Amino acid sequence: MIIFLHNNRCSKSREALKILENSGKKYTLREYLKNPLDLEDLIDLQIKLWIKAIEFTRVNEEEFKNSNLDKNSSDTEILKLMSKFPKIMERPIIYDDKKALVCRPPEKVLEFIK
Repeated sequence: MIIFLHNNRCSKSREALKILENSGKKYTLREYLKNPLDLEDLIDLQIKLWIKAIEFTRVNEEEFKNSNLDKNSSDTEILKLMSKFPKIMERPIIYDDKKALVCRPPEKVLEFIK
């Protein structure tokens, strides 16, 4: 099953969602600000993304800037902060039981669903 992590206030997320909808693929929409991922989910997501936690963190968000963390902080520290403040997670992200992809630019959705 495809899961699409979505923030409706984000134009890139809306664009990626439209591409996904037009593809005809079945998916589940998860508005991660309303239904945040817990630490275990975030660890699993990071493994599927094959990147460091900082690479899908919005470091310019106030919640990150006001933390004691920086780009050299451990994945665990960053993911714990992300679980408390889901707004700092990059968006949109699409994933299934095997892989995940940050869809920036939105057309990356097409890479995922091939």
